[in-house]
Amino acid sequence: MSERDLSDLYPLLGHQFAQPELLAEALSHPSLGRRRQGGRDYQRMEFLGDRVLGLVISTALYHDDPGADEGGLAVRFNTLVRRGTVADAARLIGLGPYILMGKSEARQGGRDKPAILADVCEAVIGALYLDGGFAVAEAFVLRYWAGFMANSGAAGKDPKTELQELIQGRSGEPPGYKIVSQEGPDHEPSFTVEVRVDGLEAAQGQGGSRQEAEKAAARAMLKVLDKLPDWGEDGGKKAK
Repeated sequence: MSERDLSDLYPLLGHQFAQPELLAEALSHPSLGRRRQGGRDYQRMEFLGDRVLGLVISTALYHDDPGADEGGLAVRFNTLVRRGTVADAARLIGLGPYILMGKSEARQGGRDKPAILADVCEAVIGALYLDGGFAVAEAFVLRYWAGFMANSGAAGKDPKTELQELIQGRSGEPPGYKIVSQEGPDHEPSFTVEVRVDGLEAAQGQGGSRQEAEKAAARAMLKVLDKLPDWGEDGGKKAK
């Protein structure tokens, strides 16, 4: 697929690229071997786009729900930026057919793999930011994440419940919580709690009560799971 073909994406992205090579890079899978040829694939752009996505979503949530505390905002944020949600956004946009990849990866269904779709979507956000600035990237994210944001507000889950459902969906043992430490005076205690999931290192969280610390630990574990390919793809879908 040529850069001329990629221009068909401009209406979907809401931006006409002054530097179309940025979009081509964002859509180039490592299987093309561009690095060996002195070029680039989407991985660096994905790194940038991930940060831009996080800033757009966190800013939108801050203004969307002024009455929410940090914990409530974090639950919605994690749902909106996790791999499953980003892959769903890529499908909504229709990015799959435009992904440039090697023949072997394409034959294996690479253009439909959630991990690749999510990576490319974040890379495209990075390309929009580099070519058009933050406002262009922000408009793109808000356009395609509007439905996800509405659903996250209506059905935001307690992180302990979300983690429990995710583990149960894989027929695993329920997560276990343990108080690691309790500090501070009785009227203002600080708890540190760890949560364990079979096969993974424990994650910790802090809070002014045991319950809040357990929620923080569950939130930390959800972040860990979302970064693992075997968990992030399925987990993102089940947690919506």
